[in-house]
Amino acid sequence: GRRRHRDPPQAAEPHQAVEPGALVHHPKTNVSESVKREKLRTTAKELNKALGPLVDQGKVTVTEGALGITVDINASVLFAPGDARLDLGAVRALAAVAQILAPTDFPITVEGHTDNTPINTPQFPTNWELSGNRASSVVRLFIESGVDGRRLTATGFADQRPIADNATPEGRQRNRRVS
Repeated sequence: GRRRHRDPPQAAEPHQAVEPGALVHHPKTNVSESVKREKLRTTAKELNKALGPLVDQGKVTVTEGALGITVDINASVLFAPGDARLDLGAVRALAAVAQILAPTDFPITVEGHTDNTPINTPQFPTNWELSGNRASSVVRLFIESGVDGRRLTATGFADQRPIADNATPEGRQRNRRVS
């Protein structure tokens, strides 16, 4: 009968021990989240600074969102029309971006986007091939510039995710981009 009398106090002790443990874990989660947000903020500022002239010209936008940082670069800055080879000026700008991204540990997705004007060349039968090849060109340069390839993904979206109206030349130009 003595064990039965001891059981209730023993059951209460673990319950009391759980609460302080829960309180200890909660702030740690907040600290790591705020550290991550601060790293993102710092990275976004560095990207804005490195791409400053292009940002000023409206050719690049750097935005922070719930899922991370998005850098939209107008395709005219990176490629000749209908081509996926990076221009020399683009190589310099993207190498500066890669130097900022290399020491971070965030996953990086490079997206190629086109307007809705059809392309049909031997190298690029459709905008899918063009957008995918453009994204791959940027990924390859990032790897050559020291970004760990395990963090990188190249994706081509063709004309499926426009950010402007394809009915106008200005809209089509905005839609031709690498994010």
